[in-house]
Amino acid sequence: MTEEALSPAVRPALDLHLPAILWVLGLLIFLYYPVLKPMVTEWVNDESMGHAFFVPLVAGYAAWLNRERILAAPVKPCWPALTLVVWGFCQMMLGYLGADFFLARTAFLIAVVGVIWTLAGTAVLRTLAFPLFVLIFMIRIPLFIYQQITSPLQGLASSVASRTLELIGIPVLRDGNVLQLASKRLEVVEACSGIRSLLSLTFLSVAYGYLFERRTWMRVVLFIATVPIAIVANAGRVTLTGILTEYKPDMAEGAYHMFEGWVIFMVELVALLAVHRLLSRLARRSHA
Repeated sequence: MTEEALSPAVRPALDLHLPAILWVLGLLIFLYYPVLKPMVTEWVNDESMGHAFFVPLVAGYAAWLNRERILAAPVKPCWPALTLVVWGFCQMMLGYLGADFFLARTAFLIAVVGVIWTLAGTAVLRTLAFPLFVLIFMIRIPLFIYQQITSPLQGLASSVASRTLELIGIPVLRDGNVLQLASKRLEVVEACSGIRSLLSLTFLSVAYGYLFERRTWMRVVLFIATVPIAIVANAGRVTLTGILTEYKPDMAEGAYHMFEGWVIFMVELVALLAVHRLLSRLARRSHA
């Protein structure tokens, strides 16, 4: 197609005015600094958000892998989308003044989408769908949802652990989330519910599925598989803690207990990879 045939309102993304986009994004970061600073601080202090440091890197890498499609997409500025930027700023002010961190932080993502949509248009925004979507994992889920998930996970881990300990010959009396062993009282607290590893594993499954798997159904299955993997692994961790409490009490606390958590998370990652490999093999056989 010749240059004369191109509409003046539509240009290839290669002609994007990158300095202008970077300037606007920098302005957004400046405006949202009161919201972004405590969010990054939370990444450092909250163990359940340790994966958040990798989210921008994964989003950037995904955009880089998709750069040819992004640069080939036609640029057609959509000025009505500017209302999305204004909406994001109003939502940020509402969430900040009302101490609703989730509302305030998601407002930043809404504003980023609004800026890209306004300056580049729908086609470019569509090619950036996954990098923009994955940024949601930078934000901790609302507290009331977090608590609604944590409580059942605590009860499930306690129940599975108590039954497993009884099966291997360790007497235990379960009272809610408390396991009374012969030598010590073991409480399954919120930190042992498995919610932390579940959140991190969910993000990793999304990133892994996008980077290493083309089939949509497989990506969905890997995402769903994180739930049973995290539940079983965490129940195994509580069971192991109960065993160590009876036979090696020193290894059930402190640095050993933290190391145990890292080992269990590595087991979860291996299990996720194993599920992917198994399903791929079954899919190949079914196709054959």
